[in-house]
Amino acid sequence: MNSENYLILVALYLCLLGCKEEPKSTPILDQKSDPVVKLSSERPDLNISILLDLSDRINPDKYPDAAMEFYQRDLGYINAIAKAFEGHLRNKQTRKINDQIQLYIDPEPADKKLNKKLDKLKLKFTRDNATRDNILSVSNKYDTIPRLIYEAAILDDDFIGSDVWRFFKNKVKDFCIEEKHRNILVILTDGYIYHKNTLIEEDNLTSYLTPQTIKRFSLNASSWEVKIADKKFGFIPANKGLGNLEVLVLGINPDIKNPYEEDVILNYWTAWFEVMGIDKFEIKQALLPSDMNGIIQEFIWEE
Repeated sequence: MNSENYLILVALYLCLLGCKEEPKSTPILDQKSDPVVKLSSERPDLNISILLDLSDRINPDKYPDAAMEFYQRDLGYINAIAKAFEGHLRNKQTRKINDQIQLYIDPEPADKKLNKKLDKLKLKFTRDNATRDNILSVSNKYDTIPRLIYEAAILDDDFIGSDVWRFFKNKVKDFCIEEKHRNILVILTDGYIYHKNTLIEEDNLTSYLTPQTIKRFSLNASSWEVKIADKKFGFIPANKGLGNLEVLVLGINPDIKNPYEEDVILNYWTAWFEVMGIDKFEIKQALLPSDMNGIIQEFIWEE
């Protein structure tokens, strides 16, 4: 081979090397800790919000449970949500990460120190900060800080309720919905809605629901469904056009004195979500965290 042909071959080889496709960024996987899922190169950007109901439902003295206290169940659910979010990030191509998670209490606490703790739970990940250590810090923060919040609320023993209805009216669009994201709101509640500053009635529609309300409306008999339909009982719509929001309600804990209590609660929430335009939602009982973990993971990981 003469020198001229040799130089031509070298030039072709270098050209081919330059045209090779750049390696794609790979998911940050750990076989020991990541859930077994079907990897996708087009995983959606997640925007997860958690809304806490810090009413007296979490009071272990008023509502004790031999299997596990209800506030401890909440903490287990929160940890499972954080783990599912971590798993989502670590199974996503780094260059495509644009995901966030946050936790809300409504009304907002007057305690400035508590608000600073809540700020630490507003986490946004992009390709610039999605390191393995940062991602793994999510579950740690969502384990320690909510625990402090619950313990402080129980110690304070001043349960003013959670204004879930007003949160949907005034805040859900601004706080929980981002364009070009899969928006998930997880509500931790026993299914009753009550706040002293939001007691609105419009005919037979209300902004609240308590065991006393259900009893007053005589929804504690087998005819409850007929009465709801005839009298048009239910929640007042707090918003509309929420088709870009998915909702997972965890911790439903009906009064056992009424065998139809849970049915009524599910009816109220289902009709409320539907009238506000929410297409995808699930409402679950206060299961043990070990039983709820799979439900949470499946809801968050579903594409």
